[in-house]
Amino acid sequence: MAKSGRVVLAGAITGLVLVAFGQNLQQPRQAAASVVPERIDIPSIDLEAPLMKLGVKNGEVELPPYDKPDTAGWYTGSAVPGEKGASVIIGHVDTKTAPAVFYKLRQVRKGSRIKVERSDGKVATYKVDAVEQVHKDEFPLRKVYVEDGLKLVTCGGVFDRAKGEYEDNIIVYASRV
Repeated sequence: MAKSGRVVLAGAITGLVLVAFGQNLQQPRQAAASVVPERIDIPSIDLEAPLMKLGVKNGEVELPPYDKPDTAGWYTGSAVPGEKGASVIIGHVDTKTAPAVFYKLRQVRKGSRIKVERSDGKVATYKVDAVEQVHKDEFPLRKVYVEDGLKLVTCGGVFDRAKGEYEDNIIVYASRV
């Protein structure tokens, strides 16, 4: 995710898709409003990282700031991990100078465990079902933002130096254990 101006193509389209599926992108889910995910742990790639809240700005899902490369973000318009619905966590693969929080995400394998610590003291545990690399023009909006389960999203594939961004996204799909 090298260029913040051009968020995953999905970011620009997400609002339209979620509205089409009857969800309001501008309002976070109210079901567990006081509970938020605080940390993510993926032992298979030695990843432990804090989570921040990500909303919507100018019709696009926000990204974590580049000055916090070791922090991933939970999209507040998605379900709190451990609750029913689609939970979406986004992180950068790198910055201009160094690897970022989801640098090793493409190395996660089917069956790996992902733990998300929540503010209520509960830990939501997931099992990786699939890892997919898709071109940004073919981002699977419904699978990521609507279907049940945890989705982790970062950039990947070839880095287009002229555009200053990666051509693809890496998406991890996981189901509750």
